[in-house]
Amino acid sequence: MIWARTDTAAIPNFRDVGGHLATDGRRVRAGLLYRSVDLSGLEGPALGWLAGLGLRTVFDLRTAPERARRPSHPPAGAHTVALDVLADSDQVDPAAFYDLMRDPPRASAELADGASERFFAATYRDFVQLPSARGAFAGLYRALAHEDVRPALVHCTTGKDRTGWAVAALLTFLGVPRDAVMEEYLRSNAEIRAAYGFVIDDFVSRGGDRRVIDPLMSARPAYLESAFEEVERSYGDIDAYLRVGLGLEVETLDALAAAFLEAA
Repeated sequence: MIWARTDTAAIPNFRDVGGHLATDGRRVRAGLLYRSVDLSGLEGPALGWLAGLGLRTVFDLRTAPERARRPSHPPAGAHTVALDVLADSDQVDPAAFYDLMRDPPRASAELADGASERFFAATYRDFVQLPSARGAFAGLYRALAHEDVRPALVHCTTGKDRTGWAVAALLTFLGVPRDAVMEEYLRSNAEIRAAYGFVIDDFVSRGGDRRVIDPLMSARPAYLESAFEEVERSYGDIDAYLRVGLGLEVETLDALAAAFLEAA
């Protein structure tokens, strides 16, 4: 278990996706979509607090090995939908990092000289182009367009990368300015440091190089920009990414906008 906090006010990296102001003056509705770390450590009061939100659906973006290693414990009444973003990736499965981090000297050697940063830049490009990623994000947005799916929660492992892109793309589509989208994405850093700081400290204390693990445990502007650059290179803009890349119907996009944006 990476975390086992049970205070009801602080599930790691948990927050409402709503509340942001779009460029047309409308605000993204709160109480429809939340984001967090994986729910494998959820127990006691925290589980009851989360159940009190009335969640109907939990979208799990992790790989099959991640789900097997750390089974999710969703709140009562919530249906879990597994959407494996990285199923088609030829990079290291995120679950393998657990094993690698147990051997800090080896991890420091294998991930030296910017390998961590290059891995994440490539992974964020994969979020846009991998067939499994396109299918997973299409499934997420298509489902969120339906009222009976909401309120919903989306998560991966630390809630910063796959979840970060899922939220960033949705907010961008809804008209939230890029700087506000980036600010929301980077909020994960303070949450991750609070929840997982001991992991980093333990890694360093056992001979690991902090310069190697910090990029793994951080949300960095360059990572998210890699995904946006891939969208622009391949599709032109976020609307074309959703329509062409993800194959979302106009009716689905209209329903998403109507659901998530307050009326003018």
